[in-house]
Amino acid sequence: MPNDIDQEHSPKPGGARAWAVWSLAAMAFGYAFFHRVAPSVMVADLMGEFAISGAMLGTLSALYFYPYVLLQIPLGAILDVIGTRVLLAGAMATATLGSAIFASATSLEMAYLGRVLIGAGSSVGFLGALSLAGKWFKPKRFALLSGMTMFVGMISGMMAQAPLAVFVERFGWRASMWGLGFFGAFLAIMILAFVRDSPAPRSQTPSPKISWVNMARSLTRAAKIPAVWKTALVAATMSGPMLTLAGLWATPYLISAYGLPRPQAAFLVSLMLFGWAFGAPFSGWLSDHIGHRKLLLVAGSAMLTFALGVIVFFADIPLWLTVGLFVIIGTSGSFMSVSFALVREVAPQDISGSVVGIVNSMTVASGALLQPIVGMLLDRQWDGTSLAGARVFSGADYRSSFAIIFASALIGLIACLSLKEGRLRPS
Repeated sequence: MPNDIDQEHSPKPGGARAWAVWSLAAMAFGYAFFHRVAPSVMVADLMGEFAISGAMLGTLSALYFYPYVLLQIPLGAILDVIGTRVLLAGAMATATLGSAIFASATSLEMAYLGRVLIGAGSSVGFLGALSLAGKWFKPKRFALLSGMTMFVGMISGMMAQAPLAVFVERFGWRASMWGLGFFGAFLAIMILAFVRDSPAPRSQTPSPKISWVNMARSLTRAAKIPAVWKTALVAATMSGPMLTLAGLWATPYLISAYGLPRPQAAFLVSLMLFGWAFGAPFSGWLSDHIGHRKLLLVAGSAMLTFALGVIVFFADIPLWLTVGLFVIIGTSGSFMSVSFALVREVAPQDISGSVVGIVNSMTVASGALLQPIVGMLLDRQWDGTSLAGARVFSGADYRSSFAIIFASALIGLIACLSLKEGRLRPS
C-alpha cells in the first residue's frame, strides 16, 4: 500500500514539476557561463585594482577553467554516487563563496582563490542539467533539452556582456560580484528545496555503487585511442576562439580599436555568443539530417579560420565587418558540438562516457590555455602607456596577439581534414 500511494503522488515525467526541476539546473549552468565570460567587461577595472599585467589578468580569468576541466571527466560518476540535487546545491554554494571572496579581495592571491572556487562550483551545472533531463523527461525529449540547456548558457553569457558592463560602470565590479554571490546563494536554496534526483519514489531509486577502478580503466582505454585525441584537438581549437575572445579579450579590443564605450563594445561581442546559441543546435540537427559529422566539422573549422585570419591580417576594417566576423566566429565555432557525436561513433560504446569526458575537458581547457597566452603577447608589445593603473594596448597590439588564436584554428583545420567518420548509432 505505501508503494501504491507513493506512485500516485509521484510527479509525472515531463510535467510541470519536471520543467521546474530542469529550469533550476539550467539556471545553474547559465550562472556558470555568466561567471565564465564576466571578466571581459572588467578588464581595465581588474588590471587597475590589482596593478597586474595582461598575462596576469589572463591567468586570473583562466583560473576558472582549471578546476572545471579537472572535474569534468569523473563528474558523471560522482553525480551517480552523491546525487544531482545535493551536488548541484553544494556547487552553487561553492561558487557563492568564491564570488564573495573575489568581491572582497584585497590581494591578487585572494582574487585567485575566489576565481578557483567559482570555477569548481560552476563545473556541475551543464552535466547536472543533462542528468536531471534524462530522469525527469522521456528519452525523445533529451536532445531538445540538451540544446535548450546550451541556449540558456549562451543567453546568460550575453547578459554578462552589455547589461553587466552597464552595471559595472554604475556600481563597480565589486558590487557586481556581490550580486552574483547573492544570486548563487538563492539558487542553492531553491535547488535544495525543489529539485529531486528523480520523479520516482526514493525507495525505488537506490543510489548505484560506482567502481572507481572500472572508471579508471575506462578512461585509460579511451586515452589510448588516437582518434579521441584528434577529435578533442579539433573541438578545442573550435571552442578556444569564443572562450578567449568573448570570455576576455574581444571587448577591450573593440574599445581600443574603435573607441567604443564599454557597454556598446560588450553588446557587440555578445553577438558572438548569439551565433553560438543558434549554431550549436542547428549544426547538430543538420549533422543528423545528412548523416555526416566530418563535413560539418570541416566547414565550421574552415569558416572559423577564415574569419580569424581577416581580423588578424587586415588592419582598419570597418566596425560592421568586425562584428560580422564575430558572429561567424561564434556560429562556425559552435559546430564543434558535432564532435561529441563523432567521437562516440569512433570509440567502443561501453566507454562512450569517458571519450566524451576527454573531449569536453579539452574543449574547456582551450580557454584556460589561450587567455593567458594572449595576455602575455600583449604585454610584450606594451609601450608603457597606462590609464588609472591599467595597461593600455592598441588595436594593432590586440590583432597581432590574436594571431595565436588564428594559428590554433589553422592547426585544428588541418587535424579536422584527417578525421574519419564513424558508424552512426541508433538513438
